[in-house]
Amino acid sequence: MDLQGQEGLLSTWREGWRTRNVVATILAFALVAFYVVLYFGGSTRFGVAIPDVFQPLAETLHLKSKWLFYGALYSVAMIAGAAYYLRRHGNSRYNQVRIATNVAIQVVLAFTLPLALVAMGKPDVYPSYFWPLKYDAFYRYNVVDKPVLLVVYFAVGSFLLAPILAFVFGKRWYCSWVCGCGGLANTFGDPWRHLTSKSTRSWRFERVSVHTMLAIAVLSTAIIVFDWTTGGQNGVFSTFAGQVQEAYGFVVGAILAGVVGTGLYPLLGPRVWCRNFCPMAALLGLEQLLGRFRIRVKDDMCISCGNCSAYCEMGIDVRAYAQTNQSFTRAACVGCGMCAHVCPRGVLKLENRPWGWKKRYAVRLDV
Repeated sequence: MDLQGQEGLLSTWREGWRTRNVVATILAFALVAFYVVLYFGGSTRFGVAIPDVFQPLAETLHLKSKWLFYGALYSVAMIAGAAYYLRRHGNSRYNQVRIATNVAIQVVLAFTLPLALVAMGKPDVYPSYFWPLKYDAFYRYNVVDKPVLLVVYFAVGSFLLAPILAFVFGKRWYCSWVCGCGGLANTFGDPWRHLTSKSTRSWRFERVSVHTMLAIAVLSTAIIVFDWTTGGQNGVFSTFAGQVQEAYGFVVGAILAGVVGTGLYPLLGPRVWCRNFCPMAALLGLEQLLGRFRIRVKDDMCISCGNCSAYCEMGIDVRAYAQTNQSFTRAACVGCGMCAHVCPRGVLKLENRPWGWKKRYAVRLDV
């Protein structure tokens, strides 16, 4: 059993802090409070004055910004989470390489590089994020005030590189290997992956919410870009564009991605943001449906143990497909490979099939 990675599953429901008990609730409250103070410290929200704790602490540590301090904490959390994850599931080479890549990208591109740039008196840059996840990539201050090559990098990455890689490899290339949000979920959030709801209601909510967020991201970016490219000549429209920018940053960038998306790990699982609200996950998922990625099911081998569904952090009932011998592609799937890893009979396999395989096989495709 140890060789199949099942020891993690067997202990899952015996560890109270992983099962929505009082300890898990306290952990969630602490994480929510952390993100509230991080995002809104030094301001008054809903009539409550929130103290600015992290900026003075960052300066004490000779960091110029609380976001650099947060980047350091983020890196530590991912490293600790990676050690926890690999201790349980490190017998898989796919897991070893994937988690090592997650940590390396966070430490090098999302912490060390911004830290070095700020130390040299230059603006910080996070090259591992692309639009629409990086929702301000094409706002005026990131286009006019940044080097041309940097603007080209984000444009090519967002509109050319990301779609091509999603078509070839599925959204896993980004959501499970590169993205910082996914990296934290893969590592620090792994103890709670089994808490993601597999209910039909959750799936229906996800389909509406995540694609609605994609539409909002596209529309808000169009409004803001149109305003600054036309010189803000219409005062009423410019005011509206400013309100859209502020509202998107507050609701999506702070509340959904931070307070809810990460703060509720111990109660709702580690992919609340990725599954229900991330506009890039929605976009890559649609591209994945058109591409080569699938999870192949070996016929008549499933014993209905349920390990695959229990460990799916995106709430996909993988067992339902395996029981009916259906290889499948799901827009939500981030290709973490855990369903295949915990299967005691090797029923599941992640594949990148040649173009056109979906026409040759009777495969169910669910958004």
